Amino acid sequence: MRLDLRLIAEMIPRGATVLDIGCGDGALLAHLTAEKGADARGIEIDMAQATQAVAAGLAVIQGDADHDLAFYPDGAFDYVVLSRTLQAVERPREVLRQMLRIGRHAIVSFPNFGHWLLRWQLVSTGRMPMTETWHREWYETPNIHPCTIRDFFDLCALDGYVVERWLAVDDRGLKAPWTRSPWLANLFGEQALFLLRRG
Repeated sequence: MRLDLRLIAEMIPRGATVLDIGCGDGALLAHLTAEKGADARGIEIDMAQATQAVAAGLAVIQGDADHDLAFYPDGAFDYVVLSRTLQAVERPREVLRQMLRIGRHAIVSFPNFGHWLLRWQLVSTGRMPMTETWHREWYETPNIHPCTIRDFFDLCALDGYVVERWLAVDDRGLKAPWTRSPWLANLFGEQALFLLRRG
């Protein structure tokens, strides 16, 4: 499993009800079901990946986070997960609001656009950065709302979400040791992971 998915799985207790938005082929769902006895379901916009997940016996539907979350009832899940998808949705603020309406907790991971290497590439080349996480040309990327760790903290404060836990990591799985300093994490963390609840 991808690094952020492993870290997300560590945050979810045994037997939880989980909705994974943008679940891809269902790797996290399969892990949570097999290893933690979770009641895990998914929604995926890409029909081919949704079909692959269903073929593997997972409870996945084809759907769009920007439009389909409104159909879920309040408090339907213990945890609602959005991994590496926030920057690709049309209305990230509304998606977060819906996540914390239908779930008691939300777990969000995203690539940190404030990382020093991205800043350096933009300043030194005058072109959009390319890294292992940001690995597509600007005209092919699905990312329409890139954000930084500091941006995300600001959004949580604006909308009254409680950050229960957060961390910054690199793509090799090393957790950044700056959990007391969002400023340093924003500079050195390649990916961010947040566990939220309503205030």
